[in-house]
Amino acid sequence: MMEQSIPFLIGTAASLGFIHTVSGPDHYLPFVAMAKVRKWSDMRTAWVVSLCGIGHVLSSVLIGFIGIAAGIAIGKIEFFEDVRGSLASWLLFTVGLIYTVWAIIHRLRNPHHTHSHADSKTSAKKTMTFWVLFTIFVFGPCEPLIPILMYPAADHNMMAVVLIATIFSVTTISTMLIMTFLILKGIKVMSFEKLHHYQHILAGATLTICGAGIIFLGL
Repeated sequence: MMEQSIPFLIGTAASLGFIHTVSGPDHYLPFVAMAKVRKWSDMRTAWVVSLCGIGHVLSSVLIGFIGIAAGIAIGKIEFFEDVRGSLASWLLFTVGLIYTVWAIIHRLRNPHHTHSHADSKTSAKKTMTFWVLFTIFVFGPCEPLIPILMYPAADHNMMAVVLIATIFSVTTISTMLIMTFLILKGIKVMSFEKLHHYQHILAGATLTICGAGIIFLGL
């Protein structure tokens, strides 16, 4: 296999970071859903997305560096990443399903209750929501990063690996932020007042569908 040039790897890292994120709704829809039901400010939303994004890419970067330093075959690394991906998708699906069931039961028991207790801005609930999302994203691998970018970059030197991983990471996190805020902006422009009473059901369904999409459709 021909050694790939640094400029080529840089362009590939940027494009794959963007495509990998945009093509995976699980990279931004969960944040949109939780930002709406938890009534997060733009600043809080940006922090949550950024921290989860950092956890998402950093976990794969660390595994990639360990694999390169230890001389582990790429096939073994990919197998491990597949296992992590399965855990993350099932965790997202399970959390979404539990949230959806809770929201439906709560709605049936309180049909005229316009503001559920889940709307309460307690620090405990904010912290729990963050850590659930953060855990899911830490388990979720960046599939193209290690085999397509980091290992080929290692044919040059470790500085090349750092550069390529950084470009991919920055592009991924930036795209997560852009997609999240674009969708939130679109929701504000459109009128969804009639759906307000069902926002928790919709939020849970969003998480469930994202998880199911990864598990059953490979999104």
